[in-house]
Amino acid sequence: MNRVRCFQVDAFATQPFTGNPAAVCYLDDPQSDSWYQSVANEMNLSETAFVTPEGSDFRLRWFTPEVEVDLCGHATLATSHVLWRELHRADDQPLRFHTRSGLLTARCHGAVIDLDFPATAADEQAAPAGLAEALGVEPEYCGFNGFDWLVVVPRESQVRALDPDVKRLNEIDARGIIVTAATDEGPYDFVSRFFGPRVGIPEDPVTGSAHCTLAPYWSQRLGKQALVGYQASRRGGEVHVKVLDDRIQLGGQAITVMRGEWVIFPQT
Repeated sequence: MNRVRCFQVDAFATQPFTGNPAAVCYLDDPQSDSWYQSVANEMNLSETAFVTPEGSDFRLRWFTPEVEVDLCGHATLATSHVLWRELHRADDQPLRFHTRSGLLTARCHGAVIDLDFPATAADEQAAPAGLAEALGVEPEYCGFNGFDWLVVVPRESQVRALDPDVKRLNEIDARGIIVTAATDEGPYDFVSRFFGPRVGIPEDPVTGSAHCTLAPYWSQRLGKQALVGYQASRRGGEVHVKVLDDRIQLGGQAITVMRGEWVIFPQT
């Protein structure tokens, strides 16, 4: 039997049991897609990351309990944390990940990890049928980024108080629904929440990839290149963003809360 090192990391968090938990499995050699999916289902977290060496770089894949996804911010942050803090990669060496969304890079600045991600700006579109009713709030703006719907509502309090009909949200043809509003006052520029029942995530605690859509929207609306967002889930998490043309810099911290091993049993 082979064994695979596995870690559970709270991403976009400075204290345990906050931010967004992700599992990170480090493998010397790739395994089958069915094994990846089974592990992600067993972990039952919003994302499980699988990282394998690829020359001096890494191959990185992300799975929800139900499907493989094209882009995930918090599990990339968690993976970077594992490589630097658990597997002792040199802090001054950037990490390069080959993914379904192209090349992603991470840099370590003390406790803070910065990720370089593609911007996924939303194009304004009419809200799909049933969206407002499922959310229980009337949008003032809707856009689609190819993955998710971006829904802007008038007030921060509406975002925080959302109690959507998840069954009806599951009928919306999208990976997820991002709901956001400007904050009433500092220290944050905007708040958001993310619902992804179609990919097995009723509500994601902190969604890095959603901020690749939130950042260009709020940067243009507020006239700021660098912003701070707060994802107002029950666990909550802070994400620093910076718009750099067609790329987004995501910044945050992470903390390891569990270390273990997966056993890979021989095929029968």
